[in-house]
Amino acid sequence: MSEAKTGKILIVDDNEDLLKAAKLFLKRHFGQVDLEKNPEVIPALLSNENYDVILLDMNFTKDVSSGKEGYYWLERILSIDPSAVVVLITAYGDVQMAVKAIKAGATDFVLKPWENEKLLATIYSAMRLRESRIEVEELRTRHKELSQKLNDRYGDIIGDSQAMIKVFETIDRVAATDANVLILGENGTGKELVARAIHQNSLRKDEIFVSVDLGSISESLFESELFGHKKGSFTDAKEDRAGRFENANEGTLFLDEIGNLTMNLQTKLLSVLQSRKVSRVGEHRERPIDIRLICATNMPLYEMVKENTFRQDLLYRINTIEIRLPALRERLEDIPVLAGHFLQVYNDKYQKEIRKLSEATIARMQKYQWPGNVRELQHAIERAVIMSQSQVLQPEDFNFGGSMSRPDDENVTLDQYNLEDVEKILIRKVLQKYNGNITQAAQALGLTRSSLYRRLEKHGL
Repeated sequence: MSEAKTGKILIVDDNEDLLKAAKLFLKRHFGQVDLEKNPEVIPALLSNENYDVILLDMNFTKDVSSGKEGYYWLERILSIDPSAVVVLITAYGDVQMAVKAIKAGATDFVLKPWENEKLLATIYSAMRLRESRIEVEELRTRHKELSQKLNDRYGDIIGDSQAMIKVFETIDRVAATDANVLILGENGTGKELVARAIHQNSLRKDEIFVSVDLGSISESLFESELFGHKKGSFTDAKEDRAGRFENANEGTLFLDEIGNLTMNLQTKLLSVLQSRKVSRVGEHRERPIDIRLICATNMPLYEMVKENTFRQDLLYRINTIEIRLPALRERLEDIPVLAGHFLQVYNDKYQKEIRKLSEATIARMQKYQWPGNVRELQHAIERAVIMSQSQVLQPEDFNFGGSMSRPDDENVTLDQYNLEDVEKILIRKVLQKYNGNITQAAQALGLTRSSLYRRLEKHGL
C-alpha cells in the first residue's frame, strides 16, 4: 500500500499552461495542490486554508518584469500569516532580485521554466521550514500560557527559568499537604511570597495567613507576641491578648528569620511545636493549636547546628520539606521578565509611560551580581522610572557606574567613609571575587558563615 500523500500547496500565476503542468506534476507528491490565476483572491484563499507552501509568481499582467507585484503580494501574504512559507517564481530572475526577495521574507526563489526535481526539492525544504515555524510558535504559545498560569497561581513570584520552575513544582507538591516547610534563600529572593503561594494553593487557603518577622521581636516580648498574654501578667499587659499562634489557628503561620532566634527562644518554640499547644504569658491553661507552619531564613542553619547556635531537633521539626530560593545571579535569564513587571508596576504608580528597557540595559543588568536580589532590582527600576524622562530606560538611568558596580571601591580611603562603609564595601568586593559563594567569602574574610550572614543582613547585602 502506497504512503498517504500530505502537504497543501498553493500556486498563484497568470500562466494557465504553467499552472496545469505544475499541478500535473505536484499532485503525484502532495495531498492538495490548488491553482489560482488572480492574486486578488489570495486573502480569501488564506482565510479558508492553511497552506504549507505558496508558490507565487513575481510578475502578473500589470507589470511584466520588475517583480513589484510579487513583492506586494508577498508582503500581503506575510501580513495575513506571518508563518507562511512563500517561494517566488519568475522568468526574469537574477541575483539582485533573488536577494531582494529573500530580504522581503521569501523562503526561496526559483526560475521558470524549472526542473521538476529541483522544484520538488525546493518545496520539500520549504515544507520542513513551515513545520519548524509552526513548532516554534506552538512552543512559544505553550511557554507563554505556562508562564501566565504560573504567575496566576503564584501571585507576584515571577520567573520561568529552570531554577524557578523547580521552585514552582515543589510548591505544587507540598502545598496540599500540612507538612512543615523551611524556605532558604538570601535577602530579597522572595521567601514570604513563596510562603504565601504555598498557603494560597493549600487546603487552608480560605483561612488566615499570619506572618511574623522574628528578627524584629525582642527576646523579652517573644513569648507575648507568639503565645499571647493574660491581662496584668506584665507592666504593659492591659488586656488579654492572643498570640500569633492562636491568631493563625486553622490557617498558616509563617515565621520569617527563624535563624535569628537565641537558643533559649528556640527551646520555647520547639516545645510548642511538639505539643501543638500554647500557654499565654501569666496563664497556666494550655490552648490547642492547629496550624500549617512555614519558616524561612537567610542564615546557614546547618552550619549553625555544627556551631551549636541552632538546635538540631528544631531544624528537623521545621524542615519536613525544604525549598531553596535561587539568588537572582543564579537566574539571570529571569531579569527581562522581572524588569518588565516592575516597569509596569511603577509606570502605574507614578503615572509614567515608559515603554521598555533597552537591550543594552538588560545586558548590563545580566552582568551585575545583584547582592540585594529581586528586591534590589525592584528598587533600581523604581528609581529609574521616577528619574527618567525618556520612553526607554537606558543604562545611564541606573547606577551601573556608581553604587551598583562600585568601580571606585579600590580607591576607598578612611577619610571618605566611616568604618561601617568600609566593612560593607570589603564584604561586597569579596563576594564578587568569589561569585557569591558564602563559604569561600567567609574563609577569605576570616569569619564563620553565620557571622558573615549576620553582616550581610546588617548591611542589607
